[in-house]
Amino acid sequence: MPRMRRRDREIESREEILHVLDTCKVVHLAMYDEDGIYMLPMNFGYTYEDNNLVIYIHAALEGKKLDLLRKNPNVGFELDCDHELIEGRVPCQYGFRYASLVGKGVAEFVEEPREKMEALRVLMKCQTGKDFEFTERLVTIVSVIKITAKELTGKRRE
Repeated sequence: MPRMRRRDREIESREEILHVLDTCKVVHLAMYDEDGIYMLPMNFGYTYEDNNLVIYIHAALEGKKLDLLRKNPNVGFELDCDHELIEGRVPCQYGFRYASLVGKGVAEFVEEPREKMEALRVLMKCQTGKDFEFTERLVTIVSVIKITAKELTGKRRE
């Protein structure tokens, strides 16, 4: 992976990565389409253990996103938060405060009911802060996609 030009803004610590993951409620997921890139904002849940990020999203049982992921499971993703305008005396001195994560990964469909229930529990905990339980019957009506990050970089501007 190429070096970040502004290394002074690079997010490297686990705490900073978790801050972005915990603050953001939407991941922007980029998939390959025969016409180019297809990108969607999605609610998500995640696990981050031993510097390995796994993102979980859910979807209907059919649709364009699922068709594209079946054809090509390689994805890109982006999350950003902590937005604030930084004012300057003149236009070129204006800036923007932010924190973001950008990565690439591989998507796979979660089919096993117990794993689907756990993935949805993680997703709901990340989105609401609450614990939910799922039954096998409930998980049959949704698709669950697990995205394993292969590359991850972070950047922030204070």
